[in-house]
Amino acid sequence: MVRDIAGEFQGHIAVVTGGASGIGEGCARRLAEGGAKVIVADINMKKAKEVAAAINGHAMEIDVSDDKAVEQFADACESDIGPVSSVVTSAGVLQPPLPPDELSLETWDRVMNIDFRGTYLTCRAFGPRMAKRGRGSIVTIASVTASLSVPLHSYAPAKSAVVSLTRTLAAEWGRSGVRINAISPGATWTAALEEAVAKGERNVKGLEEVSCMGRLLTTAEIGNAAAFLCSDQSSGITGIDLVVDAGWIAGGAWHAYSGIRPTRRNSDT
Repeated sequence: MVRDIAGEFQGHIAVVTGGASGIGEGCARRLAEGGAKVIVADINMKKAKEVAAAINGHAMEIDVSDDKAVEQFADACESDIGPVSSVVTSAGVLQPPLPPDELSLETWDRVMNIDFRGTYLTCRAFGPRMAKRGRGSIVTIASVTASLSVPLHSYAPAKSAVVSLTRTLAAEWGRSGVRINAISPGATWTAALEEAVAKGERNVKGLEEVSCMGRLLTTAEIGNAAAFLCSDQSSGITGIDLVVDAGWIAGGAWHAYSGIRPTRRNSDT
């Protein structure tokens, strides 16, 4: 049976940072499909306005690494639009897979400031407001790299920190009615990944071969997971790291045993 999602977020106001593209856009579109009034928050206002127009939402500018700007943004959301029910912290950047001695500290700091500090600042801005009202859901976007060893010496530690932060804040606000959960996506086809592939920094075939399902994820699939964690369907869930990776972790070591088993489906079915 297909569940009707048209009104599951009716009357809700949702904020999606990094909502102008990639996973953030996928989350914004899915929440809007469920009836939420979505605030598409991004540093790229041109793209934010395009997405907001497509989903009948609001576009607002934000630099998640700026603590004062994030607080002002949260104030503006609640004073101009209304009390925020759900937040998805999707603003983030990738990094090139360089050895530590070749990875500039400028790049290291930028990734940490946006991916981890930005997540913390966003949670800090909206969590206490939700706690005072006694309800709310926050979904942080971590990464499957938080659970693996990869040559991403800023990105992976930043995402590991996001998972840890999610657990600490779940205990901080749980008895005030605020739930906070992380999603750790596997390789997801986005403009940022496409750019990294073009630069030779990622290998699509390699990413697909490690996956149990033999493919990359779509942003819509991450959006579905975020919607679930924002909805009443997950009312008893907080402090988890929901891995949505098409089986990347499960299949990772199989390359040492001739790889993932090929499909057993008949070609004519």
